[in-house]
Amino acid sequence: MLAGMALAFPVLATPVAVGGGWAIRVNQYGRIAALAVLAVLGDTLFLNLVAEWVRAANSAAHKGNAFMSEITLWGFDGSTYVRTIKMLLAEKGYTQFKQVQLNVLEGEPKRPEHLERHPFGKVPVLDYDGMRVLETTAIARYLNDVLPGTSLIPATPEDRARMDMIIGIIDSYGYGALIGGVAAFHLFPDFVGGKNEAMRKDGIENGRKAIELAMKAKGSSSFIAGDLSLADLYLAPIAFYVSLTPDKDVVFDVDGFADWWAKIQALQSFKETQPNLG
Repeated sequence: MLAGMALAFPVLATPVAVGGGWAIRVNQYGRIAALAVLAVLGDTLFLNLVAEWVRAANSAAHKGNAFMSEITLWGFDGSTYVRTIKMLLAEKGYTQFKQVQLNVLEGEPKRPEHLERHPFGKVPVLDYDGMRVLETTAIARYLNDVLPGTSLIPATPEDRARMDMIIGIIDSYGYGALIGGVAAFHLFPDFVGGKNEAMRKDGIENGRKAIELAMKAKGSSSFIAGDLSLADLYLAPIAFYVSLTPDKDVVFDVDGFADWWAKIQALQSFKETQPNLG
């Protein structure tokens, strides 16, 4: 199109005769015709660009809406790991996903229909576009990669190592100590076979160790691995349950924790995903 616009000038403005008013008039008419062609071509180019922009915007909007409608999250709101994924979705701005509640306290994840989704009867499970993803770490990293918005995985190797280290600590030591040892003792003892004072004491001791490591990794940063990351989204739902117990003061008495906890509680994603405990 631009080439055609360039050629219009010499073709239309070239005089067909030399000398005399007739040649001048031809040149004048040629210039007028050339300007008219340019105007038409310019308008056409502009309109085509606008149309292409509109098509691209509509396509992106349709894709985003389709993606939201196709996300299905299987899991009980009371699960800290399910809340981790819901916080991630909230941070990414995806709030219209479908959630299928599975009550862990009532044993629903162990029923045959869910064992077909996850053979070990765990939550969360994510379904998207014919693909099923199991386990919180895989789900979180997958959604972080495929959803637009700020990444919750740090950009530098050092910060990624901080994040992965604390996620590993929480999974291996922190969750069992803080949920199974402390929170369960006070909030849902029947789920762990009744109150066990030894488990509670071990939970306080080992839970504090996990939190100490997280705060040491955080250092002077606002969050565990610099900016908000998956590590914060792992620890926050666990800390929420501990905050409901009489042991919270001793467990949370760790340098740096109060500042981190205040920032977490101020997050909209934390507020929006608070479980309804009845």
